[in-house]
Amino acid sequence: MDLRIFTEPQQGAAYETLLAVAKAAEDLGFDGFFRSDHYLKMGSVDGLPGPTDAWITLAGLARETRRIRLGTLVSPITFRLPGVLAVQVAQVDAMSGGRAELGLGAGWFEEEHTAYGIPFPADRMSHLEEQLKVVTGLWSTKLGETFSFSGKHYTLTGSPALPKPAQGASLPIVVGGGGAKRTPRLAAEFAADFNAGFIGVTETAERFRTVDAACQKVGRDPKTLTHSIAQVLCCGRTEAEVARRAEAIGREVGELRENGLAGSPAEVVEKLGRFAEVGTERVYLQVLDLSDLEHLELVASEVMAQL
Repeated sequence: MDLRIFTEPQQGAAYETLLAVAKAAEDLGFDGFFRSDHYLKMGSVDGLPGPTDAWITLAGLARETRRIRLGTLVSPITFRLPGVLAVQVAQVDAMSGGRAELGLGAGWFEEEHTAYGIPFPADRMSHLEEQLKVVTGLWSTKLGETFSFSGKHYTLTGSPALPKPAQGASLPIVVGGGGAKRTPRLAAEFAADFNAGFIGVTETAERFRTVDAACQKVGRDPKTLTHSIAQVLCCGRTEAEVARRAEAIGREVGELRENGLAGSPAEVVEKLGRFAEVGTERVYLQVLDLSDLEHLELVASEVMAQL
């Protein structure tokens, strides 16, 4: 089971903080460093020093890390036009030596769009489908050929379809969410990784069954799709340490045990085992206190080794 670190910088994190977490994650053996793509804080935190752009951040990290996978979970289609997004991600991939992954979603946080003057269309799922077609079309176009696309929302004419990612058209795309029809279909058609999100074991199993059925419907072997989840992390060697980490992120221990990976390393391993039983292959560990690098060290030494 792959373990990846997932951060929420809009809650308050400068680039230097993200760099420290990414380097620690790499040194400790985690598979990836991923971040959210938001421009506005959520909840009662102050969010200082303010938002950082996801792909600018990842470009910086691409030059300051060597092994770890880098990506978004997930970028909303409202922030970037698909042609521009394809160029940006391809450049980060080249800067990292082929370690970038693109998480792409429809977007949901209307307030951040209002705050920064970004349009928030009602039919975002149709925008998402077209963006997936454009981005993958640009990357898969052969050198020397051009790419054109005419959709409801986007039109490209005679694009040289450059630059190409270092990974080529196989640059992994992450699609996730709880939609019962369109999301599984888009994952089956375009994704390397389907993320079931922040839900329990039973609900995860159901979402995996749905996306597997969507794969079979389009003639794809479900085993070629990585099945992943996201879970908030709050692990400690003692109950006092768990409580301290829960308080630091403004959560209750009981609620975290119910809705995330919380408790002792043994408890976290046991719950990950239950997720593994329903087909989970990768876990994005949501780390909310980015100053607590000892938290990552604990998971690396006492959880990761048992998976």
